[in-house]
Amino acid sequence: MPQVRRGGRPSRAASEQLGERILDAATQMFLAQGFGATSIDALAQQLRMSKRTFYHRFPNKEALFAAVVHRIIQRLRPPPDIPLIEGADVETVLERLAAMILNAAVSPQAIALHRLVVSESARFPELARVLALEGATEEATVLIAGILDRAVKAKRLQIDDTRFAAQQFLHMVVALPQRRAMGLGDPMSADELRDWPRKVVDLFLRGCGPKAK
Repeated sequence: MPQVRRGGRPSRAASEQLGERILDAATQMFLAQGFGATSIDALAQQLRMSKRTFYHRFPNKEALFAAVVHRIIQRLRPPPDIPLIEGADVETVLERLAAMILNAAVSPQAIALHRLVVSESARFPELARVLALEGATEEATVLIAGILDRAVKAKRLQIDDTRFAAQQFLHMVVALPQRRAMGLGDPMSADELRDWPRKVVDLFLRGCGPKAK
């Protein structure tokens, strides 16, 4: 049980621990039961806390879901000390980045979150907005477009719209493996997933190479 200071007020560490417990339980309930079927009453009962304690941290279920999504996406991001784009040619950089994006996209929590949003966004359109606000797709698009911009300036590639190209590259990396991981076809094998970034980058760069005169 969390340690409590005299006077009944929890310490900062205990408060953070309680917040993590809420997010752990909420993540499990959202991903297993869906947004609509998850209730604050059931969550509070599972955690053996009062709803007043819960609402002190999260004003409503939408705010709780936003916090759950934020934590999932933060955990899927690569550590900040991993060099993504330094000291390598564009092919190597894109393969490295594609592998990281793919591994995150087909992770169990990412698939469960994607399935939840797809299945319930018609009834709860705010779920898609919450996911969009996290900006993971936009962040990846900007990073890839920057890589392509540098390659264009170095005359390694010929691309008129690097942002559009970055969006298409991201779709090539993620769309089919994610669909198959969700059950729309057989999931990719470990060998297929290992080779996918290289194959995508090879096809993409063949389409973006300098045009023959």
